[in-house]
Amino acid sequence: MKTFYLLSDFLKQHKWQYIIGVIVLLIVDGMQLVPPRIIGVITDGLTEGTVTQKGITLYAGLIILIACLIAVLRYVWRMCVMGAARDLEFWLRNKFFLHLETLSPNFFNNKKTGDLMAHATNDISALRMAFGPGVVMMTDAIFIPLTTISIMLFTTDIRLTLLALLPLPFIAILMGVFGKIIQKRHKDVQAAFSDLTDKVQENISGIRVIKSFVQEEHEIDKFLTSNKNYIEKNMRLVKVFGFMFPLVAFIASLSFIVALGYGGILVIRDQISLGQFTSFIAYLGLLTWPMMCIGQVVNVLQRGTASMKRLNEIFETPPEILDGDGVQDITPEGLKPCIEFKNLSFTYKGAVHPALSNINLKIEEGKTLAILGRTGSGKTTLVNLILRIYNTEFGQLAIGDHDINTIPLKILRESIGYVPQDNFLFSTTIKDNIAFSKVDMDMEKVEQAARFAHVYDNIMDFPLQFDTILGERGVTLSGGQKQRVSIARAIAKDPKILILDDSLSAVDTKTEEKILQGLKQVMKNRTSIIIAHRISTLKEADDRRKAGKPSITSESEVKP
Repeated sequence: MKTFYLLSDFLKQHKWQYIIGVIVLLIVDGMQLVPPRIIGVITDGLTEGTVTQKGITLYAGLIILIACLIAVLRYVWRMCVMGAARDLEFWLRNKFFLHLETLSPNFFNNKKTGDLMAHATNDISALRMAFGPGVVMMTDAIFIPLTTISIMLFTTDIRLTLLALLPLPFIAILMGVFGKIIQKRHKDVQAAFSDLTDKVQENISGIRVIKSFVQEEHEIDKFLTSNKNYIEKNMRLVKVFGFMFPLVAFIASLSFIVALGYGGILVIRDQISLGQFTSFIAYLGLLTWPMMCIGQVVNVLQRGTASMKRLNEIFETPPEILDGDGVQDITPEGLKPCIEFKNLSFTYKGAVHPALSNINLKIEEGKTLAILGRTGSGKTTLVNLILRIYNTEFGQLAIGDHDINTIPLKILRESIGYVPQDNFLFSTTIKDNIAFSKVDMDMEKVEQAARFAHVYDNIMDFPLQFDTILGERGVTLSGGQKQRVSIARAIAKDPKILILDDSLSAVDTKTEEKILQGLKQVMKNRTSIIIAHRISTLKEADDRRKAGKPSITSESEVKP
């Protein structure tokens, strides 16, 4: 049960839903044992000539009544058990997504999207099956055999019962053997599905690159290889089921052969009545499903266990960036937009050389710092540290009067408007993309931000204007338009600190000049950092720094 420790809170909250569901299920299972006995009584009555037409009608009515009650109660236990399993799926998928939101970018650098999608779909669905149909089948597999065998022992010949049941224990033994094989092969199937999903996602996202390099056939071959691997892994699992279920059915049929042979002899010898024999065969028929159910229970539970282990690997990954013990109670108003680096050095995990080394720099409130440098010199790393995408040591970076590690993450990031190099836009309207920081943002503010970013006229040229739906990652816009919408999104946030990371590289110099004029007003009362490769972008800055290799050069503290 250690594997399922993450579900303890959910199971505590829904324990009565499961308890009631299982109790009702047991009642239904118990009621299913009544009709075979009634059929046996009717058979003996017909044989002995003691049953009347009225008696048969009453017995038939009783069977119909039992069937109706079973139908109603089946609805009840399904709503309880299957409903709880659906709630578990909903709860776990939310928990999974919320956990992903807390993880650092470094986690996603090392995890494939397809793998995470497989966790959120197949693995969670496998757990729903384990805690829904799995619970039902396990209850049936335990209760029905115990009660049915007890009735058979006390109402029929003990020798017949023992002989008929002799083949059935072999089913349980086989299930133990097959269970381990199923778990391993199911894990292989999930891994193959992750790889397949990742291939599809990657090809759809990069379809324009694939077409421009005429690599359709090559990518199709890669997909076929991945798809073939997925089918092969599934077939290996199917082969186990294909062998297991017929074997279970064969063993169960041996019980019928024994019952018909020896039971028939007992009827001929008048050691048991024909009615008892008929009931015995009916009860033996009831045992077939639970015995086969054992195989399905093993299958479902093993799949659920394998999926839970895969999910645990994600849930057990702690967020690298979080509010530590030393975090202070700081309000947005109490955070001054003054940035200071004190002998800051930073090295990425696994890197030999530091990305930044001995940075000493102070950006006063309301001032603009410009950074110019070649690729790989540490420009983006510097601003990522301000956003606390990565952790810094205490005493190396301060915002206002506070060490960055003592500022609540929410307050820190709410105070910063960031335009990254990769201008990611969501597949929604332009308005929603610009107003991303505040869902109920006034349209006037959205339009004003678009004007400052010099993208308003482009938006108004679209048939639906601000209600234009963008494609995936904003693919329906040009590179320059995407950059300007991203700038508008940062401006609309009304941040204290504005960071532009090479955000004008896709626009021409004439448009750049107009955007800079708009940004001049925006940056007037804000602390700003502009990273660029063109000198023209940086001419309005209060302080200009040149990034060297491997770090931004700064020999002494400068207060612009």
